[in-house]
Amino acid sequence: MACLRALFRVRRSGQILPVHNKVPVCFKYTQHQGVKGIRNRKSYYESLMQANQQITQDPTSAPISPSDMRFLDDRAYDEVAGGAMRISRDVATAQHVLILQPYIKWTAKRSTTDNVRPEDQLAEATALINSLPNWQVTSALKVPLENLERKTLFGSGKLLELKELIANLQRQGQLTCLFVSKGTLSFAQKHFLESEFHLPILDRYSVVIQILRLHATSAEAKLQVAMAELPYIWAQAKDAGVSQTRRQGYTLTDLQKEILRTRERKLRAELERVRCQRQLLRQKRKLQNYPIAAVVGYTNAGKTSLIKALTVEDSLQPRNQLFATLDVTAHAGHLPCNLQLIYMDTVGFMSDLPTGLFECFVATMEDAMLADVIIHVQDLSHPCHAAQRTHVESTLRSMSFNLTDGDADANVCQLPPIINVFNKCDLLPKHLLNKNICAHHISARAHTGLEPLLKDIERQILTVTGRRKIQMRVPNGGSEMAWLYKNAAVVDTIADAANPERLLMQVVISQRVLEQFKREFC
Repeated sequence: MACLRALFRVRRSGQILPVHNKVPVCFKYTQHQGVKGIRNRKSYYESLMQANQQITQDPTSAPISPSDMRFLDDRAYDEVAGGAMRISRDVATAQHVLILQPYIKWTAKRSTTDNVRPEDQLAEATALINSLPNWQVTSALKVPLENLERKTLFGSGKLLELKELIANLQRQGQLTCLFVSKGTLSFAQKHFLESEFHLPILDRYSVVIQILRLHATSAEAKLQVAMAELPYIWAQAKDAGVSQTRRQGYTLTDLQKEILRTRERKLRAELERVRCQRQLLRQKRKLQNYPIAAVVGYTNAGKTSLIKALTVEDSLQPRNQLFATLDVTAHAGHLPCNLQLIYMDTVGFMSDLPTGLFECFVATMEDAMLADVIIHVQDLSHPCHAAQRTHVESTLRSMSFNLTDGDADANVCQLPPIINVFNKCDLLPKHLLNKNICAHHISARAHTGLEPLLKDIERQILTVTGRRKIQMRVPNGGSEMAWLYKNAAVVDTIADAANPERLLMQVVISQRVLEQFKREFC
């Protein structure tokens, strides 16, 4: 027990978990006695199960309340999560980070997803650290490797070189942890590097989780971020449970496993409630016949800025940060034909992260997959915009959701039509813009190129939803005129030259609404 407390100690102040020079051969996470809220194991879990049953009885009865979120504040769980991620929940404490960007040095051995320059990967890793307040990048360097899977990760020569660099930075008091910019590190890799460098080791998954924790303000976002932590914790425990690495010490007690299972059950119940609520909202929008356009893209590509430019909604405040948007929110706008359209803002994607991280946002990403049109926003000024585009498209295709609306097949998720939008064109010289590419070149910040984009969105929406533009002759000031204003999109009205008592109305109307009009007035 003393070894455990010396090696890992989750403190409420927000410090990264320390790793001391002497790493014990074997240790287990054990529940500390006297943790608030855990008096008797049997009564504790019986009360949790009773609360869980009350939630699942009527998942759509009421919105999420603060009392429903109390189970997220669990010190016993924080200890288990901190041990797996090497980081605590609070980000207020200043950290000095050394970034190591490993990459495969032989081009022939790289996969198709690794065709991004190491310099650009390092810049993205630096942006991740800079997204956290009070975190500073002490130094950042690229490290060429033959492969990313071996236990030591780095060769013996590179390890000696890194040890010397780390020792110099520590003497200057400018280093508190290492960030190895790899999607996920196995427990064996983490354990070896921590025993060599005597510092906490973070990977991309744990850093992104910390950013998501920071930006999760709504109840839905907090639930989804909490759910995204669990696969990582289970994977670390499973990896350490293999016979070759069992001696290195990361195992969970039965009580801690039950804590994780109970938390997962409650999260799934709450997320199912969120999903049911969003399904009801979609059904209401469907009854009101609102077309929907989902705005997707790589993180910080300018999705929120584009929606603000198209809707002129002052309440939207875009931020130049990674993962600034975690909630799928609806925003009303109008097309040139005066048809009202709902834009759905979505969470951004990022490469070199497990798909399971984004699958935890299924309750809200489902709105995007069930939209009429997808608007794919891409940062044209980014040096890796082509790779980012490929990553977003492949991630969208790989996601499978249990669709329940209409007659959709629950096993197949067919993507809606995609409109490609190249944003931030004002940051590039005009001679570098390739106008031959089938995409819209815009600047959401400067409001340029929006009119052709709106016309294309209108054309796609009218095609997908079965709406059409027609001209109708109705009595001037009659009930027909009022009905059309209420149930259709009126593009233009002109007086009938042949009959002053009649009015020519150009409207955008669906076949179903047109049949209703005929039954009502014809």
